Amino acid sequence: MASIRFVAIGDSFTEGVGDELPDGHVRGWADLVAQGWADSRGESIEYANLAIRGKLVWSIVEQQLEPALALKPTHLSFNGGGNDMLRPRTSISHIADAFSQVLRRCDEEGVRLILLSGANPSAQLPLARVIQRRGDLMSEAVVQRMDGRADVVRALNWPDAELSDPSFWSEDRLHMNSRGHHRVAARVLDALGERVPDGWWSQPELPDATALGRRDYLREHLGPWVKRRLTGTSSGDGREPKFGGGWIAVEPR
Repeated sequence: MASIRFVAIGDSFTEGVGDELPDGHVRGWADLVAQGWADSRGESIEYANLAIRGKLVWSIVEQQLEPALALKPTHLSFNGGGNDMLRPRTSISHIADAFSQVLRRCDEEGVRLILLSGANPSAQLPLARVIQRRGDLMSEAVVQRMDGRADVVRALNWPDAELSDPSFWSEDRLHMNSRGHHRVAARVLDALGERVPDGWWSQPELPDATALGRRDYLREHLGPWVKRRLTGTSSGDGREPKFGGGWIAVEPR
């Protein structure tokens, strides 16, 4: 059994949406962390990713937490609330309660929690001020729930002003591109005390995918998002977790 068994739960941020590979699969910061962790330690680690795009924070807890803990990990990463934050009615305390629940269950199972906050996309979105305010409140509330817990690994991306730059974001302006996912992975590895590969903090800029005209952006991205809200559907409906929801071995390179 590997000495590190890392399982990730969450939504599109953790699934890796925005960091698409040539074969059509998504990679993302969690996959990058798994590889970077194995490389830093010079040994194989076990990795599982149960995240599904489109999930609200309590859906993540109710659908992913117990299956993740049943895998007997040493470390569990958790992020959520980004989809809740975009809904008309959002209870910050209800979101923070989900983080408290995850911490409680990790404590009970002897699993070390890796806490992440999402990056801040508000500067390039409609209702930017509302999203910024909600994100600030949510980030503060979650950090307060972890007060005094030095054992919780913190990788806080919301306060990272550089990560708000459009060069870190994909065409839909809601999900980070490969450059953004690498920066988040660098922060997680740094918080774990592991070696960060050269260039991950600030990879070369990609072609400007956020430069879509307003009409194209509304038609290709905002319109479909609004339609899903009106019809009660989710981008994650019918999707299964990566790697079949189980462990894969990540070997050092």
